[in-house]
Amino acid sequence: MKQKQTNLLLILSLILLFISCNQQKEGSILVKNITEYNNAVLNAKPGDVITLANGVWKDVELVFEGMGTKENPITLTVEDKGKVTLEGASNLQIAGDYLVVEGLVFKNGFTPTNEVISFRKNENELANHSRLTECVIDNYSNPQRNEQDYWIAIYGKNNRIDHNHIAGKRNLGVTMIVGLDTEASRENHNQIDHNYFGPRPTFGNNGGETLRIGTSHHALENSNTLVESNYFDRCDGEHEIISNKSCQNTYKYNTFFECTGTLTIRHGNETMIDGNIFIGNGKPSTGGVRVINEKQTVINNYHIGLTGYRFRGAFVMMNGVPNSPPNRYVQVTDAVVKNNTFINCDHIVLCAGSDAERSAPPINSEMSDNIFYHESKSNLFSVYDDISGINFKNNITGLNIETGIPNGFKKADIKLVKNESGYLIPESDAIKTKVTISPNIATKENTGVGWYSKAETNMALNSGKTIKVNPGLNTLFDVVQNSKAGDIIELKAGEPYYLTKTININHPLSFKIEGNENAVVLFEKMAAFEIQNGGSLSLEGITFDGAKAPDYAGNSVIRTSKNSMNNNYKLFINKCNFKNLIVNHSFDVVKVSQNTFADTLSIQNSTFNNITGHIVALDKETDDIGAYNAEYVIMKNNVFKDVQGAALRLYRGGTDESTFGPFLEIDHNVFDNVGHGKRNKYNAAISLYGVQVNDITNNIFNNSKAMSMYLVVGEPIVNIFNNNLYNSDEIEILGDQKYTVENIWKLNPNFTEGTYLLSEKSPLIKKGTDGLDLGIISKKQ
Repeated sequence: MKQKQTNLLLILSLILLFISCNQQKEGSILVKNITEYNNAVLNAKPGDVITLANGVWKDVELVFEGMGTKENPITLTVEDKGKVTLEGASNLQIAGDYLVVEGLVFKNGFTPTNEVISFRKNENELANHSRLTECVIDNYSNPQRNEQDYWIAIYGKNNRIDHNHIAGKRNLGVTMIVGLDTEASRENHNQIDHNYFGPRPTFGNNGGETLRIGTSHHALENSNTLVESNYFDRCDGEHEIISNKSCQNTYKYNTFFECTGTLTIRHGNETMIDGNIFIGNGKPSTGGVRVINEKQTVINNYHIGLTGYRFRGAFVMMNGVPNSPPNRYVQVTDAVVKNNTFINCDHIVLCAGSDAERSAPPINSEMSDNIFYHESKSNLFSVYDDISGINFKNNITGLNIETGIPNGFKKADIKLVKNESGYLIPESDAIKTKVTISPNIATKENTGVGWYSKAETNMALNSGKTIKVNPGLNTLFDVVQNSKAGDIIELKAGEPYYLTKTININHPLSFKIEGNENAVVLFEKMAAFEIQNGGSLSLEGITFDGAKAPDYAGNSVIRTSKNSMNNNYKLFINKCNFKNLIVNHSFDVVKVSQNTFADTLSIQNSTFNNITGHIVALDKETDDIGAYNAEYVIMKNNVFKDVQGAALRLYRGGTDESTFGPFLEIDHNVFDNVGHGKRNKYNAAISLYGVQVNDITNNIFNNSKAMSMYLVVGEPIVNIFNNNLYNSDEIEILGDQKYTVENIWKLNPNFTEGTYLLSEKSPLIKKGTDGLDLGIISKKQ
């Protein structure tokens, strides 16, 4: 009897399992190729679930269209999240109603069209009431740096884009846009929430925004888009992290972590910016909110450690153009800036951009109940025009802060106390309403995709293993072939290293000397090193001798790829010697190509002797649209002797204000007989055009051509302090912008014989801004 009951239970269990499986499969379609996918979409009904089989889907252009219902949407998903990738030339178009897309991963390729994911099939077939969730676009960038595309283009109405991971865009074009091209996409009530916008490197040109809503052509159209609880992680593409270009949008509870730029209300009115957090951690150029146009509201935002100046300040209120068209700079009118907190933020900028065109200051506006605290800086406020149109009231500052504004600020003894989430909260008897952080604020953990890692996989310089290599023929070339990203190649002094092949650097590599004596490298190709896409290079303690180099025009020691590089690179040269680059008339040390960009190019503690070309010419972006070849350029404690070309040519053409580099530091160098070559088209030892930050200090120019500087746009920082020009041309500065030049001497430096150290008789001893000798710094100083 018991056996029969057991058998009966087993049969019933099998029947129930069979029914359950049939119920699961009903409306669920597993597709394994593009043909099966297209058939499934063609026949899809409300409630159907189309599932992409695990594996790599390569070169597939998916069109997901259909008409679901609110109760029974049509869903496109994957068999197992994280095990389905769309690669190569792939993309997705969504068109219809009540569609859901989840779990797709785009990587290892780039879109063959203008958009990776688009909420429309064409201008007439859009997506409405649809959702994109738990999808990933990771480093899916066109290798052509200046080939434009968008990663997510949102059209239609009542769509939600949430919990997606979007990171690593490296080519031209906004990461995510909300398009208002037609009436069908206006007043859209789209919602963008809980997305992780991962690092986007500095682009060095306009067109590197992370999010844009609208365009200048539709500036007065209402978009009614909500951007809520998103995490922006080091989104450094350009000045505008977010570019608001339409009306009635809301940005709330978003976190901006170490982003260089601002949330910019570029066009459009009635924007609400509420309860966001901006964290700078002292990183250069980090900013907060920039206000332009009418009826903007900025309330309850928390800012900490922001360092950006001018248009990248912690808070910026712009001047406008009188009677401006909607797509220029509309005068700030009826702005409300209230209950915001600023902790250790360096710059609050009012009437920014004031000039002959932007001559209309803010009017009918209010700044009230804001808190300003800085532990070391007192002059936070910069005012560039009439602020009588701003009503200041009930603002509180730390005891040390001097605003220069007569009314509306009260000093208080402020203490910082950590809350349960680790944020520093200002407390004082003068603060009547406690500063709070919304529980809805975005964090790295509550945004993006839980099953896809946010950890960075790129290896940095000097982070790998050390590989020792002996002198010999192409031993350096051979060891690089088996190297990994971050490895350190260690050379020995003694016999030279010979190169008959150019070493291609396609991942970060460091070359350094074992001991204190320099190793010698002789090369018989047009370049010893070529930095390719993905590569960075560090050189330390190496002597490069051009005695064996071929007689070819265009020689260099280091060059970048001639092809477009969508990965920014770094180049560090320290304690190196470069000599005898004289086999022809144009032998450069560093030669770069168009469409390449250095995050940092640093030359320190090195010597350059007997060179026919330039040391570094960063001047290949000549379209005059604000593009340039390097963000940070550092030349410190070097000797340049008998250089026929320029020691540096740095160029940023055009008047575009979307970028704020290059940043230049030239400090404690000696330039001896530099720039006199007949083929030096710059006719200068240092030639600068449009450079935005110039710190040129403590240098000695001896028998050299001029330093020429052309100031082009904006408010460049120009600090030329404590330089000596002996038997050298005058400094030449052109342009209408302000600059500061102090302590230019024309004294005989009196070098110690055989060196470039100052003798005891030198009048330049301890003349530096830092109290050290001018020129190179000796070990004793």
